[in-house]
Amino acid sequence: MTDQPVQTDGQLDAVSRAVTATRHDDTVDTVATISQSYRTDADDLWDACTTAERLARWFGPVSGDLRLGGAYQIEGNAHGTVTSCTPPRTFTLTWELYGPPTILTVTVEPDGDDRSRLTLEHSGSLDAGLWDQFGPGAVGIGWDLGLVGLAHHLATGSDTPAESTGWVGTDSGREFMAGSSRRWADASIAAGTPEADARSAQERTSAMFLGG
Repeated sequence: MTDQPVQTDGQLDAVSRAVTATRHDDTVDTVATISQSYRTDADDLWDACTTAERLARWFGPVSGDLRLGGAYQIEGNAHGTVTSCTPPRTFTLTWELYGPPTILTVTVEPDGDDRSRLTLEHSGSLDAGLWDQFGPGAVGIGWDLGLVGLAHHLATGSDTPAESTGWVGTDSGREFMAGSSRRWADASIAAGTPEADARSAQERTSAMFLGG
């Protein structure tokens, strides 16, 4: 299938985001939650999130054993183990990329006529200095890019993840990442982070993704 240009109109506002952060001496226990409703049924959405062939079309190539207890590897990204799975509604896996493993919980549920909702929770204990430096956008922007890729795939049947099309380097892609960074800072402020601290972390995270 010929891939179509990535469309982002309304995408950032179609996504809901929430953050919790519990500070200890040198660490912060965090949960970043992102959720979106899609115009497809729950079985199709589950298939898109759990089969290697579909994941390669919107997220990235995945190898390994995608079942309970199995180990997986996302090409150029995280690896880990599937720690729970209740088809066709929810699964949990370890997410091992930088630093200690974190936990990813994905839930799929019907959301009215001909729609279904994906909710992703990324939780872990992070170094307090890194959290203060970058806030939730450090992981949140990546998940926003994943969800726009899923929206693009479901809407157009695209065989290529949005991030692999060169779109992220365009003005549209850069504006999208800046908008995501701002909205994750908004969620951090709603969770109790002082606004000045959240906006400073937003600026550093945006610079990390966009350069400058």
